[in-house]
Amino acid sequence: MNITFRWYGRDNDTVTLENVKQIPGVKGIVWALHQKPVGEVWEKDEIKGEVEYIKSHGFHADVVESVNVHESIKIGNEDRMKYIEKYKQTIRNLSDYGVKVICYNFMPIFDWTRTEMFHPLKDGSTALFYEKGKVNHLDPQELIRTVAEASDLILPGWEPEKMARITELFEAYKEVDEEKLWANLEIFLQEILPVAEACGIQMAIHPDDPPWSIFGLPRIITGEQSYEKLRAISDSWSNGITMCTGSMGANPSNNMVEIARKYAGLAPFSHIRNVKIYENGDFVETSHYTQDGSINIQGVVEELNKQDYKGYVRPDHGRHIWGEQCRPGYGLYDRAMGIMYLHGLWDAYESRKTGVGVYDSYSRKLN
Repeated sequence: MNITFRWYGRDNDTVTLENVKQIPGVKGIVWALHQKPVGEVWEKDEIKGEVEYIKSHGFHADVVESVNVHESIKIGNEDRMKYIEKYKQTIRNLSDYGVKVICYNFMPIFDWTRTEMFHPLKDGSTALFYEKGKVNHLDPQELIRTVAEASDLILPGWEPEKMARITELFEAYKEVDEEKLWANLEIFLQEILPVAEACGIQMAIHPDDPPWSIFGLPRIITGEQSYEKLRAISDSWSNGITMCTGSMGANPSNNMVEIARKYAGLAPFSHIRNVKIYENGDFVETSHYTQDGSINIQGVVEELNKQDYKGYVRPDHGRHIWGEQCRPGYGLYDRAMGIMYLHGLWDAYESRKTGVGVYDSYSRKLN
């Protein structure tokens, strides 16, 4: 289990790499060029500058999250091939600087959706919150205002240039149902996977967040059947998944322990986080601690340990605690505690599996 930490860059994050350095066991930084307009080629000098900065702090830069897919590709319009060619070049450029995994998603317009960015919890912290009934009756423009008012930092999937085209985009998606979206994903993958293979890069599609249709837009990476359909498109080594317990697990019909058992081998990258799901379909982010939410985090980590999972793992959305002023869901403190919880679970399962305590094993190496 290769522990990583998502970071939004020197000018777009309240967390510094000096901060992250103090979290035990973090090996890598999950990064992106968040200032780049979606669809534009990531140039080599831009990549070089970010990778060198990350490595100068002692971290690897193996995982990029995300190289976002332009809406023209998802809609399948006349500009599709232009943006696919740009995507291919970005893959090639990233491979020149040692990137091994590219996380991406295929969600129309909204990459993730919440109705409150700082919902108060009983313990005095705040967290991201999704009110299902509100979304069912909400004007998308109101949702955009909610997100925009939450932070002056760039939030992935909610880039101002895309939000300015919201009416145009909704009009374009009127002709795109789930079947058409799957067909457009297949065309995209058939084009990019040979390039990714040649570059030694695994593409890792992220599940839809939440894993159901919103605002009448189709969603296709929503559960176990989605993974079967994805692999039917291509069984390429490069055609992988990002296993996100919180996104896919927001639908209680998705058993994340079972999904980890079946699909961890296809997941070079995993997001491990917890959510509390309510009977009416609302959900709220919680700490990573299993008992605080509805996802069996203990069971997921146990399953990964059974499989001797070597993939990249990061804590995902955390609460905002101890008065921290940060981007929604991405503060330092709660994610750091999440990492330590994951370490603790892994160490316990490793000791049980081997019959040798982690400390005992370490002592033997010294002697």
